[in-house]
Formats: sequence, structure tokens, C-alpha cells
Amino acid sequence: MNTNNFIMTLIGVGINLIDVLCIILPVLLAVAFMTIIERKQLAAHQRRVGPNTVGYYGILQPFADALKLILKETVIPSQSNKVLFYLAPVSTLVFSLLGWGVIPFGQGLAISDLSMGILYTLALSSLGVYGVLLAGWSANSKYAFLGSLRSTAAMISYELILSSAILIIILLTGSLNFTTIIETQQAVWFIIPLLPVFIFYFIAILAETSRTPFDLQEAKDYLFLTKFDLASFLFWFLYRTLFCTFCFLLLRGILYSIIFNNSFVNESLINLQALFLGIKTCIFCFLFVLFRATLPRLRYDQLIDLCWLNLLPVAVAFIILVPSILIAFDIAPY
Repeated sequence: MNTNNFIMTLIGVGINLIDVLCIILPVLLAVAFMTIIERKQLAAHQRRVGPNTVGYYGILQPFADALKLILKETVIPSQSNKVLFYLAPVSTLVFSLLGWGVIPFGQGLAISDLSMGILYTLALSSLGVYGVLLAGWSANSKYAFLGSLRSTAAMISYELILSSAILIIILLTGSLNFTTIIETQQAVWFIIPLLPVFIFYFIAILAETSRTPFDLQEAKDYLFLTKFDLASFLFWFLYRTLFCTFCFLLLRGILYSIIFNNSFVNESLINLQALFLGIKTCIFCFLFVLFRATLPRLRYDQLIDLCWLNLLPVAVAFIILVPSILIAFDIAPY
């Protein structure tokens, strides 16, 4: 009997691993191809060719870049905290991948349909801040440490705005479950009545994930990666593509689609649910690359002022307004 239970447990673990790989492997491929798509779109905006040598139409360029970084010599600064020096980029990579565990690609198409899926996603997003802070601190360099503090302050500030926008959706639906939020939008997508909320949600994602015009992590005055060699920087390259391009362009784009303009399609089109979600996510990603190609970088003080003096009062106003309207018209789900 114990042997049978052990075998059944192994089979269950194997099935779960297959489910995880079916999500992670396509996502990793999407990361690679999203980088080349972004570079091609930026080249089109700037009237240049872009990568077109490695593979047909430059399609293998991301794999060539990753291979080049992996083959570089590993150099560890003698005064650095060696454990945290490597733990920082690895932790951000892990947190970025864990966010896909609760994403419903269609009805019943999720690794884990948690009842508190939004809270899980926000928790992982907040933990990503520690990787940035540890990266600057572990190098034992004042220059890198000050840069990481500034980047961390910006990420924490806009995490508040991002959480406020999602809190409004929670107040509107009365649930923390992604599937319930999608089912609530069968009559009308939330982006229509909550367009101002979507706008500051969009801005918060730009800042919280350090994308243009809020990409201070890449500005020379705020750079905290000065002590990372190419092999260590590979993890930060993956962090940028996974958290800022993949988690931001893909995971954040999918979250936008789920929270603001997604509903389950008819039963006859159930196999196309993931396709519809992907198309809407691609449109969202296009907008983020468009912002990168057109807007200049803000100064650090402008970044903080925009959050605390402009976006936060609007977010607090909507947090009060939305439940007040629901209660006044007796349509609150709670």
C-alpha cells in the first residue's frame, strides 16, 4: 500500500512538472523573441535596420547574445559579499518566473487557480525590490549602493500606485481571484468605466519596472551594476528581459488584459482563449515599446514628484469614489 502511494505521488509530481514546463518553456521562448521584436520596433521608429545578421531576419540574435554573455570570464570583486553578489540577480530571476503560476490563460488553464492570486502576484512583485537593493549593497561600493537605493525608492513608490489601481478592481469585484475578475467582465470590460485608473496603472507599470521614461537603472548617474562582470550581468540581463521586458511586457501585459479587458469567450471558441489573450497582450507590449522610442528620461526628482504629488492623490480619490458609487446604487458585491 505504501509503495502504491509512493508511485502515485511520483506520478502526480511528474504531471505537475509537465504542467509547469508547458508554461515556462513557451514563456522563455517568448522572452527571447520579445527582445528581438522590441529591437526591431525601435529600429523602425528610429529609421534604421536593427539586428538582421544572425539567422533569417535576425531571428537568432537573442540566442547569440545570451551565448556571448555565458562564455565571458567570471570576475568577482575582492571586497564584495560573494554570496549576496550572486544571490541578488538569481532571486530576481526566480521571482519573475514564479509570477506565471497563477495566470489563467483560459477557462481552467492555470497552474494554480489561487483564491488570492492577486495578493500572490503583488507579493512577488514587491520581493523583486530586494534583488535591486542587494545588488548595490553586495558590491561594497558606495556608488553602486546609492544607485540601488534610488532605484529601490522609485520601485517602492510606484508599487503603491500599482497596488492602488488593483485595489480598485478588488473593490469592484469583491474577489482576489483572477478567474472571478475575468467572469465579472462578461458584460463590460473594466477599461471602459475605469479608463483613468487604467492610465495611472499603465504609468505605474512603466515606473515600477524601470522602463522609459523612468529607466533610471540604466542612466549613468543612477547605475548600480558597475561592479557586475558579464557572467553575473547575464542574470541582470535576464532580470531586465524577464522582469522589465518579459514580466513587464508579457506578465504585466497579461495582467492588464486580465484585469481591465478580458472575459471568457463562448464555449465554441474556448480553444482560442489563450490566442485572444496573447493578441491583447501584444498590443499592450507594443504601447510600451512605443513609449520607449518616443519619450525622454525623467530626472529622479521628477519621478518621485509625479508619484507622490500627482498620481497618489488621484489613486486615493478613486479608492474612495468607486466603493461609494457601488454602495450608493446598491450594486456592491459585498
